[in-house]
Amino acid sequence: MSSEVQENGVPLSPEEKLECITRNLQETLGEEKLLGVLRERDLKVYWGTATTGKPHVAYFVPMSKIADFLRAGCEVTILFADLHAYLDNMKAPWELLALRTQYYEHAIKAMLGSIGVPLDKLTFIKGSEYQLSREFTLDVYRLTSLVTEHDAKKAGAEVVKQVDHPLLSGLLYPGLQALDEEYLKVDAQFGGVDQRKIFTFAEKYLPQLGYSKRIHLMNPMGKLTRSKVNI
Repeated sequence: MSSEVQENGVPLSPEEKLECITRNLQETLGEEKLLGVLRERDLKVYWGTATTGKPHVAYFVPMSKIADFLRAGCEVTILFADLHAYLDNMKAPWELLALRTQYYEHAIKAMLGSIGVPLDKLTFIKGSEYQLSREFTLDVYRLTSLVTEHDAKKAGAEVVKQVDHPLLSGLLYPGLQALDEEYLKVDAQFGGVDQRKIFTFAEKYLPQLGYSKRIHLMNPMGKLTRSKVNI
């Protein structure tokens, strides 16, 4: 049975898919655009997590929302932000991060499988597979020529650990996450409402690079979304 059908076998309408995608979210930026996409095709959405530790029981919270996306027929990409994890004070060697991303993938598949979610439209990708490319690096430099220090600091205020002497990497982080939306070729990014400033940062600056503004789907606070980075 297709992942986007009701129990009685009737395909979901675009409006029903919209309800499934947005239920229990605290906020959606771009809901009209979202419905427009659903009237033409299935939504492409991604969720990212930095592989800085072990997945734990709190991961079931974003997984339950990702299950909704998959049931609504979305093409879901889970990004393992291994490069960001490496830059997290460089506490984990690349060899460990490679094994950790494999562990994350197995754990997430098991979580979703345990609640009966079809996985045929779920894909996984590591940030290092494209974030070290010539094209991505050039876009990082292009972005730094547009973004003010004020905007970069403001965007990361809720997700980058605040210290007395912040590192430059903390200012780069919002831009790197914004560029993920373009390089993953998605329509939407899913995260917590604590990511809102990064999402609005992306909405402001991606169009200045000639890229489209994406849809943003936000879970309430207190629900694990993208791991906080200590950079």
